[in-house]
Amino acid sequence: MADDWRTDRIGSALRGENPTVLRRLTAGFAVIGDVQFLPGYSVLLADDPDAERLSDLPRPKRLAFLSDMDHLGEAVERACRSADPAFRRVNLEILGNTDGFLHAHVWPRFDWEPPDAVAGPVWLYPRDRWSDAQFALAPRHAPLRKAITAELDHLHTEN
Repeated sequence: MADDWRTDRIGSALRGENPTVLRRLTAGFAVIGDVQFLPGYSVLLADDPDAERLSDLPRPKRLAFLSDMDHLGEAVERACRSADPAFRRVNLEILGNTDGFLHAHVWPRFDWEPPDAVAGPVWLYPRDRWSDAQFALAPRHAPLRKAITAELDHLHTEN
């Protein structure tokens, strides 16, 4: 089944079967989000499928994960700033309330967001944003996906 990777996002990334993977990083995988109502939304998946929280990793791996989160956040920021003059900032979050594996959300934020949404967390957006097909990851997101990947590559060579 084409969506089997969704039930094991980390395992499918480790096997090279997760189509959302942008780049393998030091302690995880940078992936583009399944929904793109905020274009450029990305996620960092830890490469340890047994890690449920940051504290499950040994300190060196924990620091590497946080460094990867920083790199993904900067790559999304650079790509979104180039793609949309209304780009404002990036929000970084490690929540883990729904999915039982360590991951970090990278949310670009824009001036064109509704006034009642822009000042709050993304999770307060209407539920239809998460399930409406018009916001699903699609081929039209390929240029932004490519730009984020290029920025990740550029950041890798800088460090």
